[in-house]
Amino acid sequence: MEHTVVKFYQTGTFTVGNRLLAPDQRSVQANTQRNNSLNSGHRACQGCGEALGARYAIDAAMQATNGQLIAANATGCLEVFSTPYPETSWQMPWIHSLFGNTAAVATGIAAAMRVKGRDQVRVVAQGGDGGTTDIGFGCLSGMFERNDDVLYICYDNEAYMNTGVQRSSATPPAARTATTMPVGPNPGNVFGQGKNLARIAMAHEIPYVATATVADLRDLEYKVTKAMSMRGARYIHIFVPCPLGWGAASHDTIRLARLAHESGVFPVFEAERGEVTGVSKIRRRVPVEDYLRPQKRFAHLFGSTPDTATLARLQAMADRNIQRYGLLDEEA
Repeated sequence: MEHTVVKFYQTGTFTVGNRLLAPDQRSVQANTQRNNSLNSGHRACQGCGEALGARYAIDAAMQATNGQLIAANATGCLEVFSTPYPETSWQMPWIHSLFGNTAAVATGIAAAMRVKGRDQVRVVAQGGDGGTTDIGFGCLSGMFERNDDVLYICYDNEAYMNTGVQRSSATPPAARTATTMPVGPNPGNVFGQGKNLARIAMAHEIPYVATATVADLRDLEYKVTKAMSMRGARYIHIFVPCPLGWGAASHDTIRLARLAHESGVFPVFEAERGEVTGVSKIRRRVPVEDYLRPQKRFAHLFGSTPDTATLARLQAMADRNIQRYGLLDEEA
């Protein structure tokens, strides 16, 4: 499957009208026939990156499977804001699992469809970083090891947002949460902890692993569509800023996702069978400080005396990502 990169030429913006593109280059969300799988009426916070990520990803998966799709959803923000009993915003077969067994539930659904001879029905499992990197990690690794025919999507907002912004193993170093030190010589989350789940998934050598952000809709839709064209275990890790948990403005969700990529904090790439096969290049590199400043969870780094040592460590982590994945676009 060839990925056509859309060039953005308009001055001062990253948008381009779909009317300027050929029909096959237009996004799923620009199509009047989109499924609206996650419909209006949900109770997500204003500017919720997870609501955007789920809408984009599941609509792309629905289109790729001609609507033959079932979703298993872990407990968490996405489940809570989309299905307050007895209501739901999902317009598709959707099953609420426990916090930690979404991958196992999805595996069971896929097995049931196979036994019934309905191989055309595909399965997606989805959860936040808490239900993926922490509580559901064992079931997810088992799904990878067995190469079950499931696409697992993690919407990563870097903490347990639904229950009060507690630290998860996806929380970045120095970030303040309700369970990290607010004061002292080194406030915020400690360095040297956490998990890089995309790389862990690659270590299982499953058919497909990718990362994406809500700032690049076409890239996200392309990766979901590609994943649904494959069989076996697949994993997509989507970066979804949380205005409430991060202490950021609701209108900055897309901006923060873009800055995470352009600074190297969140590398965007895809891999097959454990090997990186493509990366989204950084066209305009920015310092990590530009990404951190709009977020109150990092406000302690920018007081009257900025914490230059911690900022340097965070910059070094981003620099390592850029070098590891070859993210710089030298031509740009």
